[in-house]
Amino acid sequence: MIEVHPEGSKLASELPSALDKWGEISEQFKDRRPAVFLDYDGTLTPIVSQPEDAILSQEMREVLRELARLCTVAVVSGRDRADVESLVALDELVYAGSHGFDIRGPAGLRMEHEGGREILPELEEAERELQALVETVPGARVERKRFAIANHFRNVAEGDVARVEQVVREVLARHDRLRLSSGKRVLELRPDIAWDKGRAVHWLLEALDLVGNGFLPFYVGDDVTDEDAFHAIAGQGVPILVGSPSYRTNADYGLRDTLEVRRFLERFVQALREDR
Repeated sequence: MIEVHPEGSKLASELPSALDKWGEISEQFKDRRPAVFLDYDGTLTPIVSQPEDAILSQEMREVLRELARLCTVAVVSGRDRADVESLVALDELVYAGSHGFDIRGPAGLRMEHEGGREILPELEEAERELQALVETVPGARVERKRFAIANHFRNVAEGDVARVEQVVREVLARHDRLRLSSGKRVLELRPDIAWDKGRAVHWLLEALDLVGNGFLPFYVGDDVTDEDAFHAIAGQGVPILVGSPSYRTNADYGLRDTLEVRRFLERFVQALREDR
């Protein structure tokens, strides 16, 4: 299995709780306008066996709706943008899908990465090859996204996981315009382009005119793909890791699970209301 070692400085176990440190965090946006960026799977919803079963709770949807009335809120996901947009179902939010290759939001905000579009034919060819190979492994699943191909092995027996990785690497070797990334029980082939969640967050901050000392970006995520975003806002924002992965992280604070994420966002809403 692929091991991922983000170049972070802390272990998850060393992070102070964002709830316990709420007073310290809230002080940072008293004179600054916050913008909140959130991953979806594992952050707004628990990780589940099948991606289509990751349904947002009504309680989480309501707190997101209230927060979006008070500040900019964006969901930055590895899912297709249209998929995560339909799952959240709030027109007030900004949605960045496919790790930021596809972005849409209110007031006509729209971006689809041009370099990613050029590689779509290669993704289609790689998808056909993976469908023929990966799905011969019991429990394995190939999920095509517009700008990525996810190879899920959450339901694969441990003895077969190496076979999934081998097949994915074989296909990757035939497509030099694609690269491999990994997450929680998933291997993804993506365009080999210098673009990720961190660059997408930077793009959004610029596009939404949220740059400068008067703004404070938050990013809340649970997976290795969120480390790029943590790194992107380091020193100028508040990166928060959900869960307790074993790798080193760029986050400054932690939350244990999606329930704590909701409690944190509820405090956020209350604080912004009181500040009005």
